[in-house]
Amino acid sequence: MILTRELLAAAVPRANVQQWLDPINTALDEFSISDPRDIAAFLATCAHESTNFTQLVENLNYGAQGLSNTWERYSSTGKRGGLPNALAKRLERRPEAIANNVYANRLGNGNEASGDGWRYRGRGIIQLTGRANYTDAARALVIDIVTRPDLVEEPRNAARTAGYWWSRNGASRHGAAGDMLAVSRLVNIGNANSTATPHGWNDRRERYDLALVSLTGVV
Repeated sequence: MILTRELLAAAVPRANVQQWLDPINTALDEFSISDPRDIAAFLATCAHESTNFTQLVENLNYGAQGLSNTWERYSSTGKRGGLPNALAKRLERRPEAIANNVYANRLGNGNEASGDGWRYRGRGIIQLTGRANYTDAARALVIDIVTRPDLVEEPRNAARTAGYWWSRNGASRHGAAGDMLAVSRLVNIGNANSTATPHGWNDRRERYDLALVSLTGVV
């Protein structure tokens, strides 16, 4: 299925269709995302993650309470939503320091001092994150995004890295089955079989319903 300007505009009404139509179609073709339900899931997910393809770099400008609400490690109770602890207060409103702390020794990154957390923070329309994921995508797509991670912010690369992630992680199996909840759990939690509610689930579901009816006429 090839998206037209009209279809993309209907599926993601606030997207810049002129800028994104060709990159999205390229990614869909390259990674065999062809079932209308799978395309709807892909568009809805990417639109949610990037705020309609406008936010291509992860926003880490958290206040202390925002850090506590998002990650247990910054809560004085050890559970999300508690009063912020001393670490949260030290890091608040320091995006680079937050990234280096949150992502240290994870996803192929080095320690906090390495700067990998900030260098390989989330980018693109599905938020490619971590040195290991950048390295894998660079090898598969033949783009030197390890040396130049900012290249993921270009529309063509943002769409291709999203398509690559979708294919590599088997998202199409759930997308083509019409299981947006499994897709959302895979993307947000890392496990399609989780029983947890994905962050932003209501928005993800609404976007999917809109994209699906726009592409197929059926919800």
